[in-house]
Amino acid sequence: MKIGHIELPNSLFVAPMAGVTDRPFRQLCKRLGAGYAVSEMVTSRRDLWDSLKTSRRADHAGETAPIAVQIAGTDAAMMAEAAVYNIDRGAQIIDINMGCPAKKVCNKWAGSALMQDEPLALAIVEAVVAACAPRGVPVTLKMRTGWCARVRNAVAIARAAEQAGIAMVTVHGRTREQGYQGDAEYDTIAAVKAAVRIPVVANGDVDSPRKARDVLRATGADALMIGRAAQGRPWIFREIAHFLATGEELEAPEVLQAKHWLLEHLDDHYGLYGEFSGVRTARKHIGWAVRALPGGEAFRDAMNRIETCDAQARAVAEWFDRLADRHRRLPRAGVAANDDHLTRQA
Repeated sequence: MKIGHIELPNSLFVAPMAGVTDRPFRQLCKRLGAGYAVSEMVTSRRDLWDSLKTSRRADHAGETAPIAVQIAGTDAAMMAEAAVYNIDRGAQIIDINMGCPAKKVCNKWAGSALMQDEPLALAIVEAVVAACAPRGVPVTLKMRTGWCARVRNAVAIARAAEQAGIAMVTVHGRTREQGYQGDAEYDTIAAVKAAVRIPVVANGDVDSPRKARDVLRATGADALMIGRAAQGRPWIFREIAHFLATGEELEAPEVLQAKHWLLEHLDDHYGLYGEFSGVRTARKHIGWAVRALPGGEAFRDAMNRIETCDAQARAVAEWFDRLADRHRRLPRAGVAANDDHLTRQA
């Protein structure tokens, strides 16, 4: 699998998710089997580049290659400038956001709203490609199937983007109108794959090894991009890779191994965000990690009242140790979360 001249370890990708796919999370997913991960979207507004949020998103210290940064905006010249800004800070691949359904993004005609204005979308693609090409940086595009059920124009945009020099296109199998509701559909992704020669990535509702196999078969896609299913379960990438290679499912991770991964992630997370923000932004990652585990909901409630990083990490370690006393491996999906005694010492 290649993006332009850049060869990837495999065809399992981490989707860009605002507030989720920061550098520590991307690194964790890569360690656990993802071949590629795209950053949270970075705004094209120059006046926001010095903000703490953007400076963190543009921080790639210690990140394993390839470093991919997603940019968002509505002005072609500003998007080109944003591409160069991020290349100067280590980006090796630039991804254009034409898929975000969030109202605060679409209300400004960015993200998936751009699919309503094909000339503007193409102008942005052309400007970003022109800025990146002299620097040897491939440009990719992430979009939806269309704006609404009546206007599924992903095929038209993909063809135009390929002609403009886009190296790869990712399609989320929902319209902007759907948001994240309903089921993803894969016929449009298959149509995009049939229409272009560049790599096509399927995204949407890939939440298990068997679903990964089925989506690849249905779409003919070159790769899979996984988002929400990796929250709290970053080892899904190695599970899918193993299943696709062997046809057999891996056993669930051991509890103490999951504890080790989570504590490593927290340490990296605290290092990026510091004490005050670190303990607060880590809560969602911990919540995702324990939500399907016995006693997880009650522990999450108790953990959300902890105010220091050291105390938070210690509570997580102790909770997983107690879980390991009763379960060698993480329970599979559907196991009742009723071991409330696990939270008594939180």
